[in-house]
Amino acid sequence: MSDSPLLTIEGLKTHFHTDQGVARAVDDVSLSVMERETLGIVGESGCGKSVTALSIMRLLAEPAGRIVAGRIKFAGHQDLVTASEAEMRAIRGNEMSMIFQEPMSSLNPIFSAGSQIAEVLLEHQKITRRETQERVVEMLRMVGVASPELRARNYPHQMSGGMRQRVMIAMALACRPKLMLADEPTTALDVTIQAQILDLMNKLKQDVGTAIILITHNMGVVAEMAQRVCVMYAGVIVEEADVKTIFARPLHPYTVGLLESLPGRGGLPRKRSRLKAIPGIVPNLLELGTGCRFASRCEHVHEPCRIAEPPLVPPDGATSAAHRTRCWLHVAPDRQLDRASALSAN
Repeated sequence: MSDSPLLTIEGLKTHFHTDQGVARAVDDVSLSVMERETLGIVGESGCGKSVTALSIMRLLAEPAGRIVAGRIKFAGHQDLVTASEAEMRAIRGNEMSMIFQEPMSSLNPIFSAGSQIAEVLLEHQKITRRETQERVVEMLRMVGVASPELRARNYPHQMSGGMRQRVMIAMALACRPKLMLADEPTTALDVTIQAQILDLMNKLKQDVGTAIILITHNMGVVAEMAQRVCVMYAGVIVEEADVKTIFARPLHPYTVGLLESLPGRGGLPRKRSRLKAIPGIVPNLLELGTGCRFASRCEHVHEPCRIAEPPLVPPDGATSAAHRTRCWLHVAPDRQLDRASALSAN
């Protein structure tokens, strides 16, 4: 396994141009994913998780949504941002694949499950139609579909939600990609099926060796699946660390708020009927100010927070750069105003 990242994103900015103005959905995001690693990206709806994934796959609804800055380096390719559409078609589904949030709307209702998996194989693999059919059955069996020969002829409406999600996973893994992006893969499923799908993804990760970017708002799923976590808020990463550190020692007030809203977290008795909620609302991405994006909802807000947005850096005094946060609370008090003023001037 290589020591260099499989995927590196540097300063990604994805904006949506609307009649009301420019929405900075992803605003200067940088992250990396190692081979065979699961990276969790968490945050509430509208924070930029899915747009980050769509930017990586180059599946944005253009011309309204487009990448305006940044680089995406993947598996030896120079830069996916500047790659041609023909180059991206050769990568998508082959070296990099995606599981979408709702399989019923992602699968084509007029084609059978088997034919949709076969399409991926025929597009990217030099194999015969007979070999393709054998691989379709093999993939359905691999993802735990009973009677795969019969199920391959079923249409999406003839399958349960969990079965459709397994078909989506089979499609995503058909060409044994190096990276799989999973966008809320268990949201529409009941708890029992959720557990089965997560166990399946973990098993397939070990068998196939695929790295995973897991996009979710469910911190429990992150705890079970991920090795590292990026917490997003209003288009930026506000904290990044390994999964154990995020749960044991969160630094950003937003991360703390997410964890305290879970039953049994932060000293909250499980028997209490009301969970602790983060006050306020997410800022309008069309009207972002110059300060910290979480300032209007933060109980620790002070002067530097209103002057400039803090950088994503290790806290002062940290011995490792693996834990980074975007918060003035973790900059030495005597340096906060000077650094905020300097950033504001730039």
